[in-house]
Order: sequence, then structure tokens, then C-alpha cells
Amino acid sequence: MSDNQLNITGTQIFDPENYPGTDVERINAALQDAAKCGGTVIAGVKKNIPAPGNSVWLLDSAILIPGNVHLIIDNCTLKRSDLSRDNIIRSANCIPNSDNIDPLKNIRITGINNAVIAGADVPRSTGDYAKYLCTPQFTPKGWSSYGSDAGKDGEYQKGDWRNISVLLAKVDNFLIDGVTVRDSHCWAVVLEQCTRGKVSNIEFDSRNGKTVNGKWELFRNQDGLDLLRGCRDITIENITGHTGDDLIAVCAVGNGKVGKNGVIGGGSFLTGDKNISDGDICNIIIRNVRGYCAGGHQLIRFLNSGGAKISNVIVDTVIDTSPADKPHISTIRIGDSNPAWGGATPLGDTCGFIINNVTANAKFPVLIAGSLQDSIISNVISLNQTAQPVSISSGKENFRNVIISNTLTVSGNTGK
Repeated sequence: MSDNQLNITGTQIFDPENYPGTDVERINAALQDAAKCGGTVIAGVKKNIPAPGNSVWLLDSAILIPGNVHLIIDNCTLKRSDLSRDNIIRSANCIPNSDNIDPLKNIRITGINNAVIAGADVPRSTGDYAKYLCTPQFTPKGWSSYGSDAGKDGEYQKGDWRNISVLLAKVDNFLIDGVTVRDSHCWAVVLEQCTRGKVSNIEFDSRNGKTVNGKWELFRNQDGLDLLRGCRDITIENITGHTGDDLIAVCAVGNGKVGKNGVIGGGSFLTGDKNISDGDICNIIIRNVRGYCAGGHQLIRFLNSGGAKISNVIVDTVIDTSPADKPHISTIRIGDSNPAWGGATPLGDTCGFIINNVTANAKFPVLIAGSLQDSIISNVISLNQTAQPVSISSGKENFRNVIISNTLTVSGNTGK
């Protein structure tokens, strides 16, 4: 790919190798200088270091990416060290225990020539805010996920937002493109209140766990891409691979309690919204998705509650590649009537969906588990001969003005 294709011609380029310190200190110093002039930072293969270590930037803490910066990952891996209990990349406005988060603009993260973002060999923590840390020597009560910090005095004993690999919050006009995200500690890529952006050409490579010190360990909540409250005007395209949990999740869940942001123990970085409508998600395009969830959950999930709405969504061209012997619960799931998630949303809170061209190997290829209004579902093929292409589990009273057309269940599982 040429410089012109990357749109860096005419911009000042900063090389982290020209700065002192640890790997993450060098990258962050380069980013700070690049932000002063709208420049570009290229993390590539290191000079004068023998292979294979020359292609790995080992990070003890998070890369903090400011606004007006382009970070290029060129033929190398950004990898959490075993010392890190932090994100791999997050927007620099995400300062823990902050009352207010200042918005940022114009952030680009581009991978070229086999760019990888990877978890640690021995993670200190995995799983979301509800999961206790465990090791083979220490198993707490309750749902747990591997973490070498398990049972250690002075260390927080659950997962939280620091387990997210790439986290952007309150960023307008952004791009994440061309990277493989491998062995996530929790959610791989998370957007919170982000607007006017694109996530494209991403491959996920997580399997619901990993071999650590010779033993398979469970890593829970390995979502691929999560759009959380307040995300708007975003395009997601060309997504492939496999994750331990939902490949893509679009969640406007609850209003929450307004307080400090980035509190240790929180699932997301941002706290609640002063106005419920600030948490609405709208104007989302998802297209060309091909992959599966190793945990057997959903390929694409939509969930909203607490008065927050999801509207104006297009999902086009989805191929579910889940194994025939372990199909997804659903390929596309909209809403949830479970009271634990707030129950089915009022009619009109989840609306304006166009779902088209879906090939699914799931128990419920397209599942309406909450409410849906003013929408179109078409061209759905179920490769599972026992499954209806479109199912409504929450009751007809939560389903209004939805057109369903051109659906088919194959006579045998010919696609596998």
C-alpha cells in the first residue's frame, strides 16, 4: 500500500525509535509530538534488533492516542506484556477517575502488512466487570475468568474496562482499519459515544480462551467489536474471524448513574448520561461480515434498555461460519425480553432496521427477542434444516410493521 493510499503524503512522520524509554513510552512520546502538527506515527519493524523480537512492541501500559493523529501499525505486533493491566490502545482523553471527558477529533489507526494487536502471554486479568479472576491454584465463587492477579493481595479481583484491547470514547471522525486483534482479554474493540467513524477490514482471532503455562484457560466476554451508548453515524464493514463471545454487539443499555469516568471495576469507561436520549445509537451500517463465535453466542447482537433507543440500522451480507456441531444461538439477535436486561423495549425504541442477505447456521438465524418496529428483513437462508429463518420469541405484541420476505430453510446442511 502506498503512502498516498494511506493519505500520509505531506504529513510529518514520527518514528518511535527516535525516542528514549520503554516501548510504550516511545510510542506515546511520538504520538504527543505528532498531535502538535496533525502528524503520523509509524510503529514498524525495529531496526538493529534480531528477529523475531524486532517485530513486537511489548506494552506495559496503554498507548494513549490524541486527536489529530494517524497511528500506522506496519508489519508488527502491538502486544500487552505480562506486566500490563491496561488497554493496548485508548483515546488519550480517557483519564481514569475523571469528572468530565473532553471530546477528541480525527483519530486514525491503520494496520498494513500483517498488523496485529495481541493480548499477553500470561494475562493479569481477563473477563468483564462481573467476572472474578481465577487461576488453576485459585478459584473464587461465582463466574470467573483467568487472571494471574487472582488471589493476590492489593489487586482488584474482577475484570473491568482495562481489559478492553482498543477503546475510543467521545471521538468524532475516526478510523480503525486493517488489523488483526488476537487473544483479547475481554472486548476487543469498544466505541463509547463515538460519532462519524468507520471500522473496517478487521480480523478477530480469539477462541474463548488460550493455553497459558501449558493449560487451557477460559477468557470470558471476548466480544469482537462493541458499539456502546451514544454511538452514531458509523460504518462497519469487512469483518472476519472468530471471537469467544459476540462478534459484533451494538448495545445502548440503561441510562446508568452519572459519576466519575474510568472507575476501576467499571465495565465501560464512561458513566451514565444526564439525558437518556444521549445514549441512543443510530445511523449504523454493518456490511460484509463473515465469521463465528467460538462460545456459540451471537454473531451480531443488538440490545437496548432503560429508555435508550437503537434506530436506523442497515445490516447487509452476513455469512455465519459457525461449525455445524456447534451452531450459534442466533446469527442476528435483536433485543431481549429477559428482565435481567430490562425486558423487551417499548415499541418504537428499536426501529428502522433493514436486514438483508444473511446465510446462517444457527438455532435461530434471525431472532427478535425484544421489540422491533418499522423494519424490513429479507433474503435469509437457514443452513440448519431444523431452524426457521426468522423467529419472534418475545410475542407478537412487541412486533409491529415489519416486512419479512424471501426466507428459506435448506433441506440439508449443504453449506458445511
